Amino acid sequence: MTFDGQKSRLAGVVAIPVTPFDAQGAVDTETYGKLVDRLMAAGIEVVTPNGNTGEFYALDEAEARVCLEVTVKAVDGRGSVVAGVGHDVGTATRAARHAAEAGADMIMIHQPVHPYVSADGWVDYHRAIADAVPGLGVVLYVRNPAIEAAQLARLGDLCPNVIGIKYSVPDPVRFASVSRDAGFSRFVWIAGLAELSAPGYFATGATGFTSGLVNVDPEVSLNLFRALKSGDFANAMIVWDRIRPFEEMRAANGNANNVSVVKDALAHLGLCRPDVRPPSRLLTSAEETRLLGLLSSWGLG
Repeated sequence: MTFDGQKSRLAGVVAIPVTPFDAQGAVDTETYGKLVDRLMAAGIEVVTPNGNTGEFYALDEAEARVCLEVTVKAVDGRGSVVAGVGHDVGTATRAARHAAEAGADMIMIHQPVHPYVSADGWVDYHRAIADAVPGLGVVLYVRNPAIEAAQLARLGDLCPNVIGIKYSVPDPVRFASVSRDAGFSRFVWIAGLAELSAPGYFATGATGFTSGLVNVDPEVSLNLFRALKSGDFANAMIVWDRIRPFEEMRAANGNANNVSVVKDALAHLGLCRPDVRPPSRLLTSAEETRLLGLLSSWGLG
């Protein structure tokens, strides 16, 4: 697929699958494959293994490779696989090259986890990884408000394969400015804060959004996207109102239960175990009761 074709795919619901664990705490590859297949069967066209909802930072390098390989096999050409990569430059570069060998279409580079990030160093970090896989489309994950349009535009000039920006700074006004100053048509702009923030970002130019909720109810995420794509914000907000309590449970306390809420919901649907790895935790009984009420109200209980 050409970079233009990849950009077209990214302008949709970008699913971030959970990473299911078995009773011994290892990655449950059989269940993982079934969860990805369920997403594809529902009409999702882009899947990002090793994203934050997939507990990327709780996986070791070998586990992340397995998750990607299982995803590529489960997708089976029905959509695009965007492999999450990150950590130090060497680790991220190895993961990117493995993604190319394993059959991924693109990579998403996680925001560098480092206490000292310079603007030039941020560009150098992403350029090194993107240059290692010139044939793969590259999506930048921008969570740091210090990263400005100048850095994005420079990377776009240096690396033709940098095609998408997953923008996750919680400020739609800043997004509107940064996206236009960086080159609005140069990249595909993805609302990286999922369904709860998608309407605000679509109003200022985003054309896709990431989703963890899609693991639980793919159709509701697709319904929101269809409404936003058509400019039908009235119907989009009807969907938004329905899913808002679920997403607020995930976002509470600095996203402490972001993954736990999704996995617990999947467990109640009989699709995977609720287990998460530290520093995440299982839901309390009160939280679980609230979640069950939400699922029941959706007809999923």
